Amino acid sequence: MNPTTTSTNTQALSVAQGLVIGVLYLIYFVVIVFAIVGMWKTFKKAGQPGWAAIIPIYNLYIMCKITGRPGWWVLLFLIPFVNIVVLIMVALAIAKAFGKSEVFGIFGLWLFAPIGYMILGFGSATFQGQTAPIATQSVPPAPPATPTPPPAAPTTPTTPPPVPPQAAV
Repeated sequence: MNPTTTSTNTQALSVAQGLVIGVLYLIYFVVIVFAIVGMWKTFKKAGQPGWAAIIPIYNLYIMCKITGRPGWWVLLFLIPFVNIVVLIMVALAIAKAFGKSEVFGIFGLWLFAPIGYMILGFGSATFQGQTAPIATQSVPPAPPATPTPPPAAPTTPTTPPPVPPQAAV
């Protein structure tokens, strides 16, 4: 085998691998841009700052805020496997807040988020308000406290007690 042929084949393979990796990076960049633009428009529709879409972690906080979830839920996104469940819950709540179905929440906002957020941001969906936080959905409000009347004072008899008979002397 000729050493020149081997080095030419290796160089051609390296160039092909470089092109494939370059195309994959380009596709990745385009998907990220679509996700940011879609989230930006969605955040604006919800009355939040659009620039929050480009700030990592803060955009999760804004998503929690849009859905009415407490801010500490952002910490749940940092726990492996729990973050998947929380992201599904938030995606479903965002879909509900924009009047979309649960199917849209799963497929549009969780599995294919860049496409789903583009649909919410540029589509006809309108923000209908925050969904109620989980903690207050199942707990009805407490009834107002009514003061109880003080206990009645003991009554004194109006008749005198009977007098025992006296012995004769």
